[in-house]
Amino acid sequence: MRRRRMTAKTEANAGVRATELPADPERTSATAAVTRINPFVFGLLGALGVLVALTLGGIVTQLATVLVYIGFAVFLALGLDPIVSTLERRFSIPRPGAVAIVVAAVLLVFAGIIVAIVPILVDQISNLIENGPKMVEDIQASNWYIDLTAQLGGNFEDAAQAALKFVQDPSNLLNISGGVLAIGSGIAGGFTGVTIVLILTLYFMASLRSMKKVAARFVPAYQRDTFSELLEDVSGAVGRYVIGQVSLALVNGVLSLIVLSIIGAPVPALLALIAFIGSMIPLVGTLSASIVNSLICLIVSPVTALIAFGYYLVYMQIEAYILSPRIMSKAVAVPGSLVVIAAVAGGALGGIAGALVAIPVAASIIIVVQKVLFPAQDRKKTPPTLSAR
Repeated sequence: MRRRRMTAKTEANAGVRATELPADPERTSATAAVTRINPFVFGLLGALGVLVALTLGGIVTQLATVLVYIGFAVFLALGLDPIVSTLERRFSIPRPGAVAIVVAAVLLVFAGIIVAIVPILVDQISNLIENGPKMVEDIQASNWYIDLTAQLGGNFEDAAQAALKFVQDPSNLLNISGGVLAIGSGIAGGFTGVTIVLILTLYFMASLRSMKKVAARFVPAYQRDTFSELLEDVSGAVGRYVIGQVSLALVNGVLSLIVLSIIGAPVPALLALIAFIGSMIPLVGTLSASIVNSLICLIVSPVTALIAFGYYLVYMQIEAYILSPRIMSKAVAVPGSLVVIAAVAGGALGGIAGALVAIPVAASIIIVVQKVLFPAQDRKKTPPTLSAR
């Protein structure tokens, strides 16, 4: 008891002495200075943070093209990986050899398209420049033009005369050649981009498994198995979607080449390529390519354009109700409403590239929800309030 009283008395005296000690003027002034400087420091740090964010945004903007190339390369690598795995599994080919076979096939297809399309395109443009006046004269001498001119007055004849003067003017021909040169430079830039994407695709395909292993290392060890399984499901969904969409596009391209060659459409190989590329875009791609090809067929005659448009109407019905359900049902399981929403949102955010990757991204999100979110919610059997009690 005596020790407790002495301890309490000592603590009380120490508290009195501490309160009686005079405050250190230097410490008080330093504290006040820090208090005065803090708002300035905070403002400076905030401004520096904004500058860093703006700098990073500018860097991302400058590297936007490179990031698009990388995204397409990863997308293609995931799409071609099931073919590589099939060659490994069924034919016992080592992965480097399977990758080389797939890449060689892709390069051969790409080279074949260039050899088939570019000379024809250059020849058609040259013929258009050289034979422009003769084409206008032939149109003026045609029966349908004479009948329309008689029924609707001189509007058609005035327009034709203006077009004839435009084609016959040398300065306008120079402008056309300049436009052709601009198109040529755009084609050269596109060829460079395709080459970069193909090279990146080769590297990504060769190192895809190691990339997945490195990605799994960022996850804690007790979650790596689940993460690896989830990553395989997502990559498999993307691969199946790419193969399914390419299959649909290939069917459209081959059938377009056959039908357009039969009806005598101009440059059927180029129109088939347009149909193939259009079919790679979900929802609106096939329709847009069909309209473009039908309008190009007007160069031959309106009857040819009507036949082409009628064929595409029939094909779109077959694709929607027969081909697409059978091919894409095995490729990726995404409800129809989510397909529409994903394609529209992807097109609004990233244009054609966004529409291309929107559906596999939606499929990946569905897989993550089914494998991660739903099991986590199913494990919650009791409300948090009851479990806390």
